[in-house]
Amino acid sequence: MSSEASLNAIASPVFDGTNYHVWAVRMEAYLDANDQWEAVENIIMTLKTANEIWDFLRKEYEGNEQVKGMQVLNLIREFEMQRMKESETIKDYSDRLLDIVNKVRLLGTDFLDSRIVQKILVTVPEKFEATISSIENSKDVSSITLAEPLNALHSQEQRRLMRQEGSVEGAFQAISLNNMYKKEKQSNSNNSSNNTTFPPCPYCKKSNHP
Repeated sequence: MSSEASLNAIASPVFDGTNYHVWAVRMEAYLDANDQWEAVENIIMTLKTANEIWDFLRKEYEGNEQVKGMQVLNLIREFEMQRMKESETIKDYSDRLLDIVNKVRLLGTDFLDSRIVQKILVTVPEKFEATISSIENSKDVSSITLAEPLNALHSQEQRRLMRQEGSVEGAFQAISLNNMYKKEKQSNSNNSSNNTTFPPCPYCKKSNHP
């Protein structure tokens, strides 16, 4: 086993309130062996008392917590402002919400799925109203998993898309049939004109013109 691995495996010296100078030497050696003594020198070695060190560390880490708290508040505000756009799919909208929620969770704040469910149910467009009513009438919203409304809304979205595609295809077929009918009618009209006979012409004796 290497000397570095051995030092890393050894627990740091614990100060028990006695023999401070012995503990300080051991702690310095421990930190130096782990390449951490320079950080101590740069940050707190200029501070003279334990109280000064404590105040410095408290302000340093409380400040970080305050920053995290503000980030969480801003993300939650952003989450509350979200609305699904008419041009969006259910997947696009849910991915946008989950991106915000995951950032909140990474900052150490709990964010329940039930809150996301409620957000989706009240912010999707009116065209999903039938599916939303069915979900709300069949189950307690607080106990619904996130996958349930997403699957139901996605299914309705797919059915609507298929109907729209079917309508467009039907319209193209109707236009095509109408064009075929017009061409056939024109062809029959031309044939009828070509087959029309007239009394013999007194000049050329032919019957294919008036």
